[in-house]
Amino acid sequence: MAEYEACALGIQAAVNNGILKLKVFGDSALVIYQLRGDWEVRNPKLIPYVEHIKDLTQLFQSVVFEYIPREENQFADALATLSSMFALDSEHEMPIINIRRHDKQAFCLLIDEAVDDHPWFHDIKQYLTKGEYPDMASDNDKKHIRRRAMGFLLVGETLYKKNYDSVLLRCVDRVEAQNMIKEVHEGVFGTHIPGPAMAKKILRAGYYWSTMEKDCYQYARKCHKCQAYADNIHVPPTPLNVLASPWPFSMWGMDVIGPIEPKASNGHRFILVAIDYFTKWVEAASYAHVTRKVVTSFIRKNIICRYGIPNKIITDNGSNLNNKIMEELCQEFKIQHHNSSPYRPKMNGAVEASNKNIKKIVQKMVVSFKDWHEMLPFALHGYRTSVRTSTRATPFSLVYGMEAVLPVEVEIPSLRIIMEAKLSEAEWVQSRYDQLNLIEEKWLNAICHGQAYQRKIKKAFDKKVHPQVYHEGELVMKKMLPAQKDKIRKWAPNYEGPYVVKRAFSGGALILTNMDGEELRYPVNADVVKKYYA
Repeated sequence: MAEYEACALGIQAAVNNGILKLKVFGDSALVIYQLRGDWEVRNPKLIPYVEHIKDLTQLFQSVVFEYIPREENQFADALATLSSMFALDSEHEMPIINIRRHDKQAFCLLIDEAVDDHPWFHDIKQYLTKGEYPDMASDNDKKHIRRRAMGFLLVGETLYKKNYDSVLLRCVDRVEAQNMIKEVHEGVFGTHIPGPAMAKKILRAGYYWSTMEKDCYQYARKCHKCQAYADNIHVPPTPLNVLASPWPFSMWGMDVIGPIEPKASNGHRFILVAIDYFTKWVEAASYAHVTRKVVTSFIRKNIICRYGIPNKIITDNGSNLNNKIMEELCQEFKIQHHNSSPYRPKMNGAVEASNKNIKKIVQKMVVSFKDWHEMLPFALHGYRTSVRTSTRATPFSLVYGMEAVLPVEVEIPSLRIIMEAKLSEAEWVQSRYDQLNLIEEKWLNAICHGQAYQRKIKKAFDKKVHPQVYHEGELVMKKMLPAQKDKIRKWAPNYEGPYVVKRAFSGGALILTNMDGEELRYPVNADVVKKYYA
């Protein structure tokens, strides 16, 4: 039973840390094969353990149980030995064991590089010239030198490596190798080629040293220009975090569409859009200029006076949406104002999606491209009366408890119109009361559908995630913003920096400072930065 308890505790720890894919290794054949279903569980004392662990496995995308022999389970044995060295306190709590993973094997970190004035091929050259071995060389060392010397040829004072295609490669020392790498990579004719290609190019030129591929890779990896002009990384580094509104009109997202060219006949060039995260109800209005006063007036008239005081408003970092007037409005009505990360539409995805849909609808409705401001109310009506995928209901029905009457239902009376025409006033009022009384059920259904839809999107998104964790004090490169790249046009790098991570949050947000210690104005997300190698 001890193995089952340890297995359950380990799986529970993985659940608490948000692990989605899990591999369980164990040296107990009974536990592994019973959990895999290969063996039948006959002991009644073990059945509750098996059922509990199987319930926990439902919380993962995939769980694999693998049996390994006891003599091959060194990592678990090392952990058991390490934990036995700690003494329990008075409350019988074990201290946390921090495990670090190194890029190199542990014994490599204990070996210091010997520094001398001899090149890497000194021992081979001495053997070929005088037949001498290094001092304190063992029999195995001498055998190794003799075997390696068979692949070299000494011509005068110059040592050559015999290549497999019968071409002699001149052996160079460390200084010559560094100069050669620098010249090939970023010299007069250097094209900043990557490390493996650079090593092959030097080989074709007829030069060799023992660590040339590693040195070329490290040099290209640390090249500032190669890091600044590298292709953008599109793989998400962190899982998707979803937003959920607890009740209608409690959380709104706001954004601005524009400038729109050509401008409307009345001079309007912008559309201010707001969407309720719960019902997906959209409010929008066109303006010639979206100023600070326009934004606050829109919030008062189109949101607060119509649907009540919201709990949160999410906007981007535009100056017209973040200013003193906006702060005073939020303080007056006790509204929480949140900002999304710059140039990260996913942070305010609902309003970005509504913007895209409204633009598509207006594009197909306009006639002269200058009457789009007249088509905007009709586009909003079409959006509000269309079923949203996330809620499986129309925003109109979630707000008013009934479906809107469409123009086609007036021209060709539908069954609903015919039935309501026969109702008396009292019956019609009672019908409306019944619809409003049942609207909460529609809200609950919308919440269930919305949560299921978010889980589906999150599951698909998280499959693409390659986790990348940043820590305080690390150097990173940040993507260039589109506004910055427009100034330099074609020759603009994709990344700028390096910057220093001042603070890293669990959701993937980072606060950066430049090399002088000055903090950047806005936090950034982990998907717009990459590690910098100095």
